[in-house]
Amino acid sequence: MRVLLASEPSAADRPNEDFAAAVPGAVVLLDGAGYVPESGIGCVHGIAWYARTLGGLLAAGACDDLMPLAEVLSRGIERVSQMHADTCDLGHSATPGATVIVARQRGDTLEWLVLCDSVLVLQPRAGEPRAITDTKLGETVARFRPAAGLVPGTAEHDAAWRAFSRGVEDARNQPGGYWLAAADPAAAGHALTGSEPLAGLSAVALLSDGASRLADRFHLATWAQICGILAREGPPGLIEQVRAAESADPRGERWPRSKIHDDATAVFWPIPG
Repeated sequence: MRVLLASEPSAADRPNEDFAAAVPGAVVLLDGAGYVPESGIGCVHGIAWYARTLGGLLAAGACDDLMPLAEVLSRGIERVSQMHADTCDLGHSATPGATVIVARQRGDTLEWLVLCDSVLVLQPRAGEPRAITDTKLGETVARFRPAAGLVPGTAEHDAAWRAFSRGVEDARNQPGGYWLAAADPAAAGHALTGSEPLAGLSAVALLSDGASRLADRFHLATWAQICGILAREGPPGLIEQVRAAESADPRGERWPRSKIHDDATAVFWPIPG
């Protein structure tokens, strides 16, 4: 099993809140959930700790191919909650959380789980790639997104984005909102799951939304082109192109977004023929 991965924080002075790992027969990717800074998160450990801790448990749990991936996730969330329930406020609306992707080989089948807006890309041996992501966060974001025309850097723009962030934060793990791994193991029941015959796949890619934005936010590449970049240049090449696009729009005028630069993590798993 040969897996290539790269992960880069949004800035050199910020912790990377993404996590990715490969174990024999499985790969995992988590993207730590953001929050409104002035609201705090109710946790003394932080988002990066949450992503790393849950990610390690999921990587270990995925090795038990008799356990369904949703159960692996549910147990992982429960265990992390137990680890910091005595020190942290797990009822806080912005308690640390993460998006999750797990892809696992089980015999001749690829099993997968996707929770929230990270993207799993399945590259078939013939035909176009299929991108799998949970759209609930995008639908929630669309409800709260500030109106167009606000000038970046102004007080009105900053206030609108703070209100947007609070609205999205309050919709986390709520009916009518979106779901991610946080304190409640029941979130695992909202994950997308499925399986594919391995014989029909040439590669699998796992992308945090900071890495997938070249295709789904900036529309500078198709999913087939993303797979081509990963095959030729590896995950570092993809992240380099994302950073170039972000830097070309430093004020978020072409592509309005709350994070000009975002943590970016990409995993590329070629499937031998």
